[in-house]
Amino acid sequence: MSEHDKLKLEFPTIKRKKEALEFMEEFYEHNSKVFGSGGLIHYLNDYEGWIEKINEDSIREFTEEKVPARTYFLIREHDNKIVGIISIRFKLNKHLQVAGGNIGYSIRPTERRKGYNKINLYLGLLECQKYGIKQALMTCDKTNLASAKTIKALGGEFIREREENEKTPRMVYDFILDVDKLIEEHRAEYCDKIIIE
Repeated sequence: MSEHDKLKLEFPTIKRKKEALEFMEEFYEHNSKVFGSGGLIHYLNDYEGWIEKINEDSIREFTEEKVPARTYFLIREHDNKIVGIISIRFKLNKHLQVAGGNIGYSIRPTERRKGYNKINLYLGLLECQKYGIKQALMTCDKTNLASAKTIKALGGEFIREREENEKTPRMVYDFILDVDKLIEEHRAEYCDKIIIE
């Protein structure tokens, strides 16, 4: 990324509809999975419904079926472009304890390998801190080397390699991130690359 690039998190609104759908289309064009979209992948024909959903997610009560969460676009300041997305789940039900964790994130395919996801995760840790999360659980597929590399770069502690569940026999990695500690350790590195609103 350019030394002049600055990134921020923005809560999605209706005004981003066209850009958000173009963002999602890019994943299909590149045959790439998207994580941390707050369910946007299921609302491509009902963006307004997705906005309603994520607003409800942000204030919902915890249950084993649904958990409180906030989803944000990662915005690059100089061209106001959506370069990524991230979801922060404030509490984990039994499913998210084994598949998903507290944080899910993605960078659009044409903006990868530029260091954006490390900043995306750092901003996500700031959100975790804001909502009182001290230890953030993250999981990623064993084959998702880029995500594992990002988590390790921010200081995520590798916990275990395991089979996700009996129905989906794929191998995943679990990491724990000490939120306050890692924010402080990386503050100087990222303070001039982010915008806090």
